[in-house]
Amino acid sequence: MNDLDVDPALASAVLEIETHISEAGWDQPARLYALVETARIVEHEPALAAAMGLDSSAAQGSLTPVEQDQMAPDTPLERVLESVTWPPSVSGCAAVVERLVLPPEVDADIPEDPADAERFAREHPDRQEVRIVAGATRGGSTYCALRMRAHDDDQSVVGASDLVPGLLQLLAATLEDDE
Repeated sequence: MNDLDVDPALASAVLEIETHISEAGWDQPARLYALVETARIVEHEPALAAAMGLDSSAAQGSLTPVEQDQMAPDTPLERVLESVTWPPSVSGCAAVVERLVLPPEVDADIPEDPADAERFAREHPDRQEVRIVAGATRGGSTYCALRMRAHDDDQSVVGASDLVPGLLQLLAATLEDDE
């Protein structure tokens, strides 16, 4: 995590989500989180804050992930994000998704048809399974944490502000005002 442009509150929230999700193991459904300023929760929802172990000292400059209702398992996360909008009280959002990735040298071999491409990736001997936690804020900050199934330990989690640009753009679009 040597990226000097990283928003520490966002990075902390994304890594908190990644740690939480990793405890449940692999083959998890996609998940979506609202990121709310912890100070806002402490101020407006004191009972909830107390139940979560949050206080005013913990609230300064931090974001609290709030998991949203589970998505329909047959709807891709990317499609869900196209219809999501957040109220002004939400400072950011994050998503968790597991994907298969292939080495760049096989890009030219990937079929055009989405179903064929998915089958190709699933059957390719060099495929890697990854879990991506990506987050964005209204202020324009982004951060991703990526864990490979083949290297499934906390020390091997990779983090940076731009690991999955397409997903980050979709998340950022959910935070834009429609004015």
